[in-house]
Amino acid sequence: MTKSNKNIYYIASEDVTDYKVRMSTMRKKNRSFGSQNVDVNDYILSPAGWEGLMLSIYFLLIPYALGALFLFLFIARAIFEKFLLLDLASLFIVWAIGYEVLAFLLLTMIFFSYLKFLKTSIANN
Repeated sequence: MTKSNKNIYYIASEDVTDYKVRMSTMRKKNRSFGSQNVDVNDYILSPAGWEGLMLSIYFLLIPYALGALFLFLFIARAIFEKFLLLDLASLFIVWAIGYEVLAFLLLTMIFFSYLKFLKTSIANN
């Protein structure tokens, strides 16, 4: 059977071997930053089996604490009397401010992690 007689459902054995030869001679791709495996247990302090509950608690408490800290340091200028004048009863607004601060910190950490990955990948090549 010639190559012109092949259809989409038929692959000649010489094509398969030719493909394998081409694939073996191709340059291997470098590992990318996004293909790394991330284990959540490396970043979360929690007992085994309680990761879901701890993530929920972290999701609620950490942004609120960061929001209150941000309001204390940057809005009230670390003056406790001015900080007490702020309306901290609006939980969602304080939480949202902390969520944005946390997002900025996490994105900064990911960026520095990417730079570290680039540095090690360039050093390995």
